[in-house]
Amino acid sequence: MQFLADENCDEEVVRALRADGHDVALVRERCPGAEDAAVAELALAERRIVLTEDKDFGQLAQALSAARVGVILIRFPSQARSTVGRSVSAAVSLFGNRLVQAFTVVEPGQVRSTSIEP
Repeated sequence: MQFLADENCDEEVVRALRADGHDVALVRERCPGAEDAAVAELALAERRIVLTEDKDFGQLAQALSAARVGVILIRFPSQARSTVGRSVSAAVSLFGNRLVQAFTVVEPGQVRSTSIEP
């Protein structure tokens, strides 16, 4: 699968997904400082699922549902950060291609995914 890691995405998530064979591009390398709308446009153009820890991005993802930009919102408190990479990797394995057109929230011990198909 192809992902686009927002600037706030934990590097451990990127490492875990790459170790699983996924293609993960980084906003901080491709377009540093980009606004959420530009990140969404890049994700759509390259058919990538956005990885973010920015809860405001979820609102933008819902607004872009017609464009079918998949988003994984990662919500891990500091005391649970040691498992963030494994947890996101497990969620990707579990949901697979359904993530492409979904808004997914990954939290310690919990994953929720909602289709954003029009």
